[in-house]
Amino acid sequence: MDGLNRNSNGAGSWILENLVTIIFVAFTLFGFMVSSGVSVGYFFSELSSRVFRNSFLVLSLIIPVLAGLGLNFGIVIGAMSGQVAIAIARYFEMGGLSGLLFCFAVAMVAAAFCGYFTGKLYNKTRGQEMIASLIVGFFANGIYQFLFLFVVGVIIAVPATHPMIKPDGIGIRMTVDLVPVKQGGLKYALDNIYQIPFVHALLIVAVGLLLLLAVRYWLNIRKGRSYLNSPLSLVVNGGLCLAIAGVAIHAMVTKSPLMMVRKVPVVTGLLIIGLCVFTVLIMKTKLGQDFRSVGQSQHTAEVSGINVDRTRIIATMISTVLASWGQIIYLQNMGTLNTYNAHTQIGMFSVAALLVGGASTSKAGITHAIFGTILFNAMFIMSPEIGQSLFGQAILGEYFRTFMVYGVIGVALGIHVWKANKKSRITVE
Repeated sequence: MDGLNRNSNGAGSWILENLVTIIFVAFTLFGFMVSSGVSVGYFFSELSSRVFRNSFLVLSLIIPVLAGLGLNFGIVIGAMSGQVAIAIARYFEMGGLSGLLFCFAVAMVAAAFCGYFTGKLYNKTRGQEMIASLIVGFFANGIYQFLFLFVVGVIIAVPATHPMIKPDGIGIRMTVDLVPVKQGGLKYALDNIYQIPFVHALLIVAVGLLLLLAVRYWLNIRKGRSYLNSPLSLVVNGGLCLAIAGVAIHAMVTKSPLMMVRKVPVVTGLLIIGLCVFTVLIMKTKLGQDFRSVGQSQHTAEVSGINVDRTRIIATMISTVLASWGQIIYLQNMGTLNTYNAHTQIGMFSVAALLVGGASTSKAGITHAIFGTILFNAMFIMSPEIGQSLFGQAILGEYFRTFMVYGVIGVALGIHVWKANKKSRITVE
């Protein structure tokens, strides 16, 4: 009987910890059941575009979580740094790969500067970092608006005839066209470097993951450790990779709708993979171990000789710089800079995507970020279709998106508080 209770408690805990993920999986499947207007080709075209556009931003949240800073809504500051860099590049008509590299360089400097002071603020608001990150985001937005609405044209003289500048010569227009890369602009400057068919990319990813599983299995055997503590993990993961590879090969042979999915931007994908590798490798360094130590216990880390304040500032700076690059990747894919609103929901959407993948305020990994980005954007695609199918109004699905974003964050924070209270009660008893 005790074993049965333990099993039921374990299942209940697993469901609670993955409640948000389960809801999103069920919602996506429900969307396919009730929506007749969503073809496989359309769904995967939209999904792949969104995933490549947003993954870098979501991955930028991992290091602050591991360093004990919680969910860094302050990545919006990094997003604004990226937009400032893009605005400068477009003003001086810099485009193509050189213009893109210029944006990355300027954004890195601006984001590192802002990230340093943001980290200093987090050190002054220990235990309330998530609230502080929201407030500092609003504060930075005020400075950003003042810069683009007033400084440009009043303090910094600019020609009123420039296509970026408002007709009266003061401030930047609401919308700035980034201009296609073929015309010397930044639109698709990264995505258009090299592209391959979607099913080819699917096959390459599946084979790559199989090789990774084989290498990890071999290394663990050499070290005398069992693979992921269970042979079942190897079977399940390997079987999933083989299934994906089979689907890709079948699609190529039969010319299925998957062949109609838009092409995949290889360089963008390589940058996302590079960030994943960077995150794994940095956590194996002395700095990465400091991140983990500070995240687990600041007091213990300080007693061990770790400079806690400096470590937290570095984590914030890395996250802010990565977010600025992520926003550049996002905007070159969009092709348009919505000057005053492009950054406003970046923090909320990225945090929600990470939580959807199964992360929490104290635990986050690459799998959470990628899986969450896929599920979160699948919900964005299916919401208007469900609203149209069930109620005859696609706009209801748009409203549901907003509800889900804030609902996900609320549920995740609620579960975090419940766990903290439960842990404190157990400690007292």
